[in-house]
Amino acid sequence: MDVIANNIANVSTPGFKRESAKFEEYVTMVAPSEGQIGPQAVSFVKDAGVSRDLSQGNIENTGAPFDFAINGNGYFTVQTPQGMRYTRDGHFTLDANGQIVTSDGYALQGDGGAVTITPDDGDIQVGADGTISGKFGQIGKLQVVDFANERALTKVGSNLYSTTQAPTTATGATIGQRMLESSNVQSVLEITHMVEVMRAYQATASLSQSQEDMIRTAINKLGETPN
Repeated sequence: MDVIANNIANVSTPGFKRESAKFEEYVTMVAPSEGQIGPQAVSFVKDAGVSRDLSQGNIENTGAPFDFAINGNGYFTVQTPQGMRYTRDGHFTLDANGQIVTSDGYALQGDGGAVTITPDDGDIQVGADGTISGKFGQIGKLQVVDFANERALTKVGSNLYSTTQAPTTATGATIGQRMLESSNVQSVLEITHMVEVMRAYQATASLSQSQEDMIRTAINKLGETPN
């Protein structure tokens, strides 16, 4: 329920990737009951974390000059106090120093470091290859990277990821300016999953209560049996 609720909460978060809970079988050995021979295997289910859906969300026009969408594989690189972090959320703005930053103030990185825009640069244009141009020519180029194992990226909050993997230049990806990649969460599907989980929980709770009632009834009848 926590995973589903988090998906629903981020249905409007640009570049968010939905997650689903993973479960594994856990087998333990117990002593045999009456009529059984040797240790008996009992199977349980345990939480094994979450898996991330890496499929791309829809690309939507926003009209904002510092909204960028990656079409294809890849991540924007931003500098944080904890080091480089990576995101698919392309909603950026200009700070007081003219740097392109995230909503938390983390600087977007180009091939030469943080990207800084001055008032003299005029209207900013970003090409499909990530090249940033102003009135007097090229200003920089967005640093879009990819990783050997995207699923190994670790969520660190604020729609950012960290990793110990070495980033490589993303190939085949194109950049759309004045566009954002939407979340790939489908709210109707998530609500359906929520209903399924609630029904499964209620069924399990009902089964557990029925077993307790049977045991209570058996004990009461046993207590009423004459010596």
